[in-house]
Amino acid sequence: FAVNSVSGAFALSTLTGIPTVLSLLIVVAIVVAVAFVGHDLVQVFERYSSYFLGAIFLVATITIFLHADFGFTQKAGNFSFGGFTLAAGAAFGYAAGWNPYASDYSRYLPAATKRTAIVWAAGLGNFISCVVLMAAGAAAATIAGFNPDDPTTSFTASMPVVIKDFTLVAITIGAIAANALNIYSGAMSFLAAGIKIPFALRRAIIALGFGVVGFFIAWSVLPDAGHTYENFLLVIAYWIAPWLGVVLVDRYLRRGTEIVTIVTDAARYRNAAGISAFLIGLVVSVVLFSNQSFYVGLVPKVAPMVGDLTAIVGLLLSAAAYLLLFRMIRPRLGAPLGNMPSAVPGVDAADATA
Repeated sequence: FAVNSVSGAFALSTLTGIPTVLSLLIVVAIVVAVAFVGHDLVQVFERYSSYFLGAIFLVATITIFLHADFGFTQKAGNFSFGGFTLAAGAAFGYAAGWNPYASDYSRYLPAATKRTAIVWAAGLGNFISCVVLMAAGAAAATIAGFNPDDPTTSFTASMPVVIKDFTLVAITIGAIAANALNIYSGAMSFLAAGIKIPFALRRAIIALGFGVVGFFIAWSVLPDAGHTYENFLLVIAYWIAPWLGVVLVDRYLRRGTEIVTIVTDAARYRNAAGISAFLIGLVVSVVLFSNQSFYVGLVPKVAPMVGDLTAIVGLLLSAAAYLLLFRMIRPRLGAPLGNMPSAVPGVDAADATA
């Protein structure tokens, strides 16, 4: 929430000339208002903003590529494997960071929705947007350099005034759209945790809590936003990667079975293999391979040229550990998919209130 708010604040400040802190306050207030209303407004806002954002970022990307110096890396001679793995880890942290939110929105899709349609829509939407805009960001740095204290200006430096202004508006709206999802999914986490308070109150608590806490965190990182954002994305990758390792293997091992009836509160289902494998992947990968400003792992201390391999090691290690532990512990499986009930008490009732 905080880092997305910072990007929106920089864009709004560059566009209007108002102080960055005031821009940050405006962005946070709009995000809280959208998320507070709930899923329907979030869905409408995301749908229509995506058309505008897609068109503007397409024009902005073309403009950047037309001015980019594609021979910059070779001329500067500054490529290194360590730098590549650090950048790849941060990129993975952003792209994969949305994975835990998926079921917060897929839960509203009709049961008859084709799985392939969901996979292609979500997968390509994430992949294409990340690849294109990250490439545009790298290309922009070859034109005007990169200022970590004001990355928005660096990104738009080569653009004509009109395109630049529209791009700044798009960055601001994009930050609001991303954070609306953050806040709504935070409210959904209350539901998943089984906290028994009305959903509207959960949404209000999360919206206001994220807004207040997020504003002050974002304010504190404004002086060094670039490096803080990089560190944040790497930390996200550190825990998302082993989580994904467990989830992907679990989906494979449970293929052909349903999970709806075993995840209700009444089922009291526990899977020790999952949390154990996750912790193994997380702890081992961070202790050995982390390359952060606040902690450097044992491997980068000895061999700095490796950069940061935490995410890939965490994913593979947790996946292997879960595969082994699953076969040893044998957690309970659901019934065959053909026997899945159309409605489950404790699950569908909660959906109706959300």
